[in-house]
Order: sequence, then C-alpha cells, then structure tokens
Amino acid sequence: MNYTLRQLRTFIAVAHYGGFSQAGQAIGLSQSAVSHSIKELEAETGVRLLDRTTREVMLTEAGKQLASRMERLLEEIHTTLLDIRSFGEQRSGTVRVAASQTISAHLMPQCLAASQQHFPDIKVILHDRAQQWVLQSVRNAEVDFGIVIGPLSDSDFDSIAILDEPFLLLCRDDDPLAQVERAEWSMLDGRTMVLQDYASGSRVLIDAAMQQQNIRAEVVQEIGHPATLFPMVQVGIGISILPALALPLPADRALTVRRLYPEINRSLTLIKRKNRSLTPAAEAIWQEVRQQATLLAQQREARPAF
Repeated sequence: MNYTLRQLRTFIAVAHYGGFSQAGQAIGLSQSAVSHSIKELEAETGVRLLDRTTREVMLTEAGKQLASRMERLLEEIHTTLLDIRSFGEQRSGTVRVAASQTISAHLMPQCLAASQQHFPDIKVILHDRAQQWVLQSVRNAEVDFGIVIGPLSDSDFDSIAILDEPFLLLCRDDDPLAQVERAEWSMLDGRTMVLQDYASGSRVLIDAAMQQQNIRAEVVQEIGHPATLFPMVQVGIGISILPALALPLPADRALTVRRLYPEINRSLTLIKRKNRSLTPAAEAIWQEVRQQATLLAQQREARPAF
C-alpha cells in the first residue's frame, strides 16, 4: 500500500474533531484537501473509514480500529523523530583524532583548548603518530577523523584542505644561504641535507619539489621527529627543508629560516572514511579544527614570521 503520514495524520484529526472543516483548521489544510486525503487513504486500504452525511462524519468499524491503533503509533513516530533530532544536536561524548607530529605539536594545542572552551561536554583524545599510522587508523575506524599532510590521492577518504603552508629553508646563521637577498630552490643543488624520513607526509612532497627544480642533494641523515632537525643543522651536519608549521625556531639556536622561491606548499588536510557521517560531537570538533586553521592563516598573513 502506498499511503503517507500526512494521510494518516489527517484521518486521525478528522476522527478526533468529528468533521472535515474542524480537522482542516487544526492541521492547516482546507476542507477539500482533508476530504481528498481521506479518499486517497480509503482507496489505499480498500475499505470505507468514514460515513459521511450532510450533518456529520462518523467512523466505520474499520475506521474505529484504525483510529484506536494509529493515534498511538503516530505519537510514537513523533517521539522517535524528536529523539533523532535531539541526537543530531548532541554535543557530548568522546572524539578520537589522529594527527601527524608537526600538526599535533603546532596546530592541535589551540584546537584542543578551543574545543574545551566551546564544547566542554566533549572529550577529545589526540593520537600523535606518523602519517601512515594516521591514514590506517582512519581507514580502520580506530579514530573519528585525522589530520594529515596533503594533497592525497587515496580514494578511501573524504578530505578537505584546511591550511596551505610553504616549505622553508633552514640553515645556520653563518651559511651563505642566510645572506642571499632571495633564497631559491636552485641554490640547494649539491648541498648536504638533513631531512625527515618517509614516515612524514612532507618527505615525499620535498623529494618531488627537488626533482621538479632539478636539485641533486646528498641526504646524510633522515630523522623521525622534526624537532631533531634544529640541533643537526646547528652543529653543521647539513641544511634542511621544513614546513612553516614547525616554527618558531628554538630561541637558543643560531639558525636562520628563509622562504624558498618559487614557493612550494603542502596542505594540512582533514580526512575521514569515505561516505561515512561523523557523529555530532566529531562533526563539532572537525569544524573547530577548520576554524582554528583559518585563524592561524589569518595570523600569519597579519604577522609574517619568515
């Protein structure tokens, strides 16, 4: 049978008010619309539900049975839909987020602080891991969503870039590159370098950038944590390339950061499982991370640090 909730609600209103006109006024329909709806419902059920005269409308036996059962069922449906709406507005629970190391160290602290302020009933658990672990944990639903270095070509995820940031040159203060008027990628050719290893989402992008710029460099050390770059460059092991998010520099280091031209960027990217909805709490934190990334971009534009 092809009936609608509107037809059932109209029938219950007629049964309750005892007439088409009164029922129409109660539910916001014209008398003719009420009459048409009842005729459609009777056609679908195959039985007469109302006996009509010029003076009154009375329920048939079939109509009485339907009214006695349907009023309770419609109320239950209404209550269920209200519960679902309440769930959709819920802002409580636990949200698990995975992020790669520089993101965890330099973006997520303000995201966690803002989330705690705006959504005190949501507990956010941050997993600070290498990029491949973040990707796998999102894929396996071990976390609600992740923040990685993009762009990504993986079709397993729904993703959105939230912040573009340039790669920068890191060298000692006494390095010739610290003195040039404009540092260019081509000036890195033939230099000894210290870079993050391939657990970092940035390394593949750095390799691609150097290949694009026809740079041949000797990578003498590959390290896991970005903070390790600073002391290695400081003691003269090599120069490095790091993302802007790794700033600021340690205060006690005689190091220089230079913008590299042409500018080559990486993207901080939010990811979740493809075609899967976030819980209301996770959606709230997802949007908070987007907002904090936007604020960080605005702060950099107002006060450039490199």
